[in-house]
Amino acid sequence: MEAAARARRAGRRAVRDVSPDPLRERIHALLDESAMVPGVLTLSSARAVEGPSASTAGIEDRAAGVQLIYEGLRLTRALAADVPWDRDPPHTDGNVAILAADVMVARGFSLLASTEAADKAVETVKSFGRDETDDQQGRESRPHALEVDVFELAVLAGTTAFGVEPPESLLAYVEDLAASLGGDRPDPPESVPEEVAKAMADVPTPRRFESADEARPSATDP
Repeated sequence: MEAAARARRAGRRAVRDVSPDPLRERIHALLDESAMVPGVLTLSSARAVEGPSASTAGIEDRAAGVQLIYEGLRLTRALAADVPWDRDPPHTDGNVAILAADVMVARGFSLLASTEAADKAVETVKSFGRDETDDQQGRESRPHALEVDVFELAVLAGTTAFGVEPPESLLAYVEDLAASLGGDRPDPPESVPEEVAKAMADVPTPRRFESADEARPSATDP
């Protein structure tokens, strides 16, 4: 899928200055193995607003930001469920993994900091912490909570790049998508871009506003 490849390249660019090399290579490996669902949703949502001729300036950074936050939180969830330090006496692999998770979330935040999705990114991480605490303490947590929150973050980051709030039809679609995907690294259905476009087309007049990208410089600008 072209959108997945674009989001993956953007994610790799976003961490090109991470050091030492083994840490950066671990992040690259996580991105290479990922189906890039959040990144695809971000790019597809932006395209659904402006069409195929829309400029991609800044949109791929948004896709990378959402994807990196997801990969970091997903890795943290996996580490909490299967603690690596119990089977890794030198703790090397586990330490690199938790550092990679921290770096990805932090870099994702930096990419979204000057966008309309910044507050939602913060809420997503806070919600993740609450859900993990509930799980560890035996309380019932929301099903597919991380995926629902991240997918909502993705469509918000995509549509608001062109001054449009994600409509309820699109939010309902991504919630259903999160519930339908199984496993820790779900493959996105090939129809994601078409389904996003359909959800946007169901809205007669999307609510527009001045986008942050028009009013403020990108978080990645020098």
